[in-house]
Amino acid sequence: MASFIFLAGPKHSGKTSVGRELANLLVIPFYDLDQLIEEHAGKNIRELYQTSENLFQQEETAALEIALQKKAVNEKNRGVVLALSGSIIDNPGAMAVLKKVLQESEGHCVVCLEVSAGTAWQRIVSQGELPPFLKAETAEASREKHRLLHERRAKGYKKIASFSILAEEKGAATLAAEMAALLAEKLKQ
Repeated sequence: MASFIFLAGPKHSGKTSVGRELANLLVIPFYDLDQLIEEHAGKNIRELYQTSENLFQQEETAALEIALQKKAVNEKNRGVVLALSGSIIDNPGAMAVLKKVLQESEGHCVVCLEVSAGTAWQRIVSQGELPPFLKAETAEASREKHRLLHERRAKGYKKIASFSILAEEKGAATLAAEMAALLAEKLKQ
């Protein structure tokens, strides 16, 4: 079992729902970095980001460090699933922490969930109001802004991933089962 199974991918790729399913399947703890950010900051993600992108990134880094400490005190030490935030790839401080952890142990694994920009966009707009960093003068400009951001971040996540899994049209339980099988296969190697 990997010590940490980090789920990475752009916004609305399914990291939280798949992470919960995977943790339940493997009977290990699950943490969502977005939730840890909000708990640590005492504000929701949108409020934090609107206050300052720099402040948001500081809180994101602090929350990642908290997640790593939670693993350290996990008395059974069987592993942890952590859904990373969709923006972590753009945070140099948090990425330095993540890369350090990955270099310190071969037991950790980063799984990239891949979805198209179109699918992610549909999931975002179905939630209601756009996040502040995606707002533009027109709906088309917002969609294009998202597409460019999504594609750039997706490339970054694939570069740090141990492996990627296509999450386009599958449910969280199916993806978690596929991921568990891939992790088991990886451990045999």
